[in-house]
Amino acid sequence: MSSQNTSNTSSSGTGTGSGSSNTGSGGYTTTSSGTNEQGNHYCSRDYGAGAPNSNSYHYSNTDGSYYYSNPSGSTYYNDGKGGARYSSGK
Repeated sequence: MSSQNTSNTSSSGTGTGSGSSNTGSGGYTTTSSGTNEQGNHYCSRDYGAGAPNSNSYHYSNTDGSYYYSNPSGSTYYNDGKGGARYSSGK
């Protein structure tokens, strides 16, 4: 895993998605998810006040890259070409 502070620029744009809350089996609520005009997927989850990063999210892009902002505060970025960065968030 690897670290990166990155904005979700390659996943930006308007598209279809859900703003409804769905309770997941892992102790989270899905606050939004969907696919934008470019075909990139995103999902945002609320893990509650007890998590260091309660509003976690991930996205995956059509070029094979993906990014996770985890409830532990760690982040992981994979560029889809063999490169990856991880940060423990501490």
